[in-house]
Amino acid sequence: MDFGLILFFLFVTAAALAVASKTIRIVPQATVMMVERFGRFHKLADSGLHMLVPFIDKPRGVYWTGTSPGLFSIDMREQFLDMPLQAAITRDNVQIVVDAVVYWQITDPIKSVYEVVDLIGGIMQLTVTGMRSVLGDMELDQCLSSREEINGKLRLSLDEATDKWGVKVLRVDVKNINPPQGVQVTMEKQMTAERNRRALVLQAEGERQAHITRADGEKQAAIAMAEGNKTSAILRAEGAAQARMLTAEAEAEAIARITEGMALARPQNDLTLEGTTGADRTAPDLNNPAQYLITARYIEGLRDMAKSENARVVFMPAQTSRVLGAVGAIRELFTRIGEKT
Repeated sequence: MDFGLILFFLFVTAAALAVASKTIRIVPQATVMMVERFGRFHKLADSGLHMLVPFIDKPRGVYWTGTSPGLFSIDMREQFLDMPLQAAITRDNVQIVVDAVVYWQITDPIKSVYEVVDLIGGIMQLTVTGMRSVLGDMELDQCLSSREEINGKLRLSLDEATDKWGVKVLRVDVKNINPPQGVQVTMEKQMTAERNRRALVLQAEGERQAHITRADGEKQAAIAMAEGNKTSAILRAEGAAQARMLTAEAEAEAIARITEGMALARPQNDLTLEGTTGADRTAPDLNNPAQYLITARYIEGLRDMAKSENARVVFMPAQTSRVLGAVGAIRELFTRIGEKT
């Protein structure tokens, strides 16, 4: 075979391969490709196989910071951008160091290519300025305790600024907020003092609750004791009343029997009293049961006074003769009752 023919065959093969590489394009899943014709936007090729006109249609390369040079496909998936450490000054003039992560997604690939030169670089700069603006309106304590608020404000500001670039900022997460070393030491002391204060408050609250519980227990015990005393007093009163009723019933029975005995012995007693004169006429009427009981109790009282160890003087009533007469009459009455029975 002629050497010139071989060279021609190789040249044709190389040309065919070059034309095929310019004509056939395969776009991966979840990506799109910008196609330009004579330097102007022609169409947007989504995932799959596409045929281009050689030397007329040309894929538009993407030259973003962090992407491969001359990358022809645009990723439509959610992406994240890890921000480097950035310094910011709070409203109370404290310099802090902050780092964050921005999650974003391309919604309009045409705008992302033709509206900004460096999309990722632009997002980074917007994040830095937005972060400094948000943190500058807040004090240090608020910055440390309000990360959700910071994330929300940053996301809104970035989403509004990147909307014209065809980008949607999904969320912003502030990872770390680091104040200066001196401020950290002061904050640690403040946190220790706050913990001590909370411990004292909890201890005082526990003691107060213990006192309340103890007082409530003493109150319940006092109420129970008072109820017991009340019940005991009621029972004692009921017992005393019942005893008095039984005593009264017994006395009534005794009076009834004495009255009955007196009624039987009354004629003889009347005859006896008719023959008495002078002092004997002053004796009590023993036919009256009440008078009889009073005289009996009177004699019992005199007897108890005489038996008392401390009694040195016994006072006799002025009408001693009446008492003596009553004693004699009582003795005679019982004698007659005994004879009749």
